[in-house]
Amino acid sequence: LVADASTPAEWWSGRKFHKILLDAPCSATGVIRRHPEIKWLRSSRQVDDVVRTQAELLEALWPLLEPGGLLVYATCSILKRENSVQIQHFVEKHADAETGFPDVEWGTVEQFGRQIMPGEARMDGFFYAVLRKPD
Repeated sequence: LVADASTPAEWWSGRKFHKILLDAPCSATGVIRRHPEIKWLRSSRQVDDVVRTQAELLEALWPLLEPGGLLVYATCSILKRENSVQIQHFVEKHADAETGFPDVEWGTVEQFGRQIMPGEARMDGFFYAVLRKPD
């Protein structure tokens, strides 16, 4: 299912999901290696707006996840407030959210996910976190 995560009431059948991928809108700072002009094209206000939208999407999708289910949160950002700080705030608000990450050998382990910096393995910057809803 591909849908607008900000409006689940418009499309959700009520059946909970086992897995959800939230490819969150972000500042796109992870592409700075290929697009260095991005540092001039993003304002603090724009980043504030996207951080707010990310939090709203996490809140909208979490109730749709079944017990034992996984939510993968991903951005192409290198900004902590869009990534590990965003997940930290979510986990602090949701005692039923467990964090962890798959056993992979790329990226840097952060407290609440993994970060790939621009240029690592010739990739763009990328962040992901895996949230699990306990059984």
